[in-house]
Amino acid sequence: MSPSTTKTKTLRGRRTRAPKPLSRPPFGDDDADSSDCGGGGGGEDDVRCERCGSGDSGDELLLCDKCDRGYHLFCLRPVLVSVPKGSWFCPPCAKRRQLESFPLVQTKIIDFFRIQTAKEAIPKSIHDAHKKRKRSSSLVVSKKKRKLLPFNPSEDPIRRLKQMASLATALTATGAEFSNELTYMPGMVQRSANRAALEQGGMQVLPKEDVETLNLCKSMMERGEWPPLMVVFDPQEGFTVEADRFIKDLTIITEYTGDVDCLKNREHDDGDSMMTLLSASNPSRSLVICPDKRANIARFINGINNHTPEGKKKQNLKCVRFDVGGECRVLLVANRDISKGERLYYDYNGHEHEYPTEHFV
Repeated sequence: MSPSTTKTKTLRGRRTRAPKPLSRPPFGDDDADSSDCGGGGGGEDDVRCERCGSGDSGDELLLCDKCDRGYHLFCLRPVLVSVPKGSWFCPPCAKRRQLESFPLVQTKIIDFFRIQTAKEAIPKSIHDAHKKRKRSSSLVVSKKKRKLLPFNPSEDPIRRLKQMASLATALTATGAEFSNELTYMPGMVQRSANRAALEQGGMQVLPKEDVETLNLCKSMMERGEWPPLMVVFDPQEGFTVEADRFIKDLTIITEYTGDVDCLKNREHDDGDSMMTLLSASNPSRSLVICPDKRANIARFINGINNHTPEGKKKQNLKCVRFDVGGECRVLLVANRDISKGERLYYDYNGHEHEYPTEHFV
């Protein structure tokens, strides 16, 4: 398609050379339509945002590769944090069929998540974990140490199937398969590259008891005892995650999983939701987690607008990197009690403060 104006050519060239986006255009129906947009006015050389009608902030004005209409990054819903590297289509041009929910059939769910057994062992596993914790803590007389807690699955097996189906729907919609582990694929890096000893400034070691809690969470999921989380689609935020029952402070929400790759290979990648795994003194050894092809629910947990007090109040998770058996791992943990129905948010920036969150809703 040939551009209609000189300014269109300039903007498109800038956009296709820009760094990776950390959010994708909305999937499914969008609440915007060209008929109710602000509309672009002015002369032939003017490019204006179809949402707000302004031609300001040209560096953040995207042009559709199909219709040449313009949209500001911050006017889109969900917001795009940075300019996409490749082709981009506006909401009207990108409209797809209604998102189909993953079939709520137990056999399909078990196959999708490769669950080993569907036996109902939730109360026993949780009860035994707490009994062990009580016995060990009774001998402690020194300063009390805060320990991570395993998630508490919903008792209703039908409800757990709905929770799993919501994640399966989101993964299918984004073209990813489920993986609850870090994966090391040919052409990326080998597992031996993931060494916590390379972390600049050192990395905190996950205590033995917390490692056991993490392993308990993973083994419960393998049996179909699912964390009480529901993935929903919001027209403003895209896919997002809600608590499906009360979650206690310090509960392990999930481990961040996906393909592990060198940061230098992904600096201009257009995949979304990449996560720092290893920040090495030698930048060539820094690693990231890429959840575009293999992922778990962590991929769909959104970030806060950490530029406003209101945004910061929404934060209910912390993202922490740990040394687990000499390897780097990333955990999302509740940093306060979370009510049923509350959406989950964490600070995408961590300690770096480089991620542009000012337009997050």
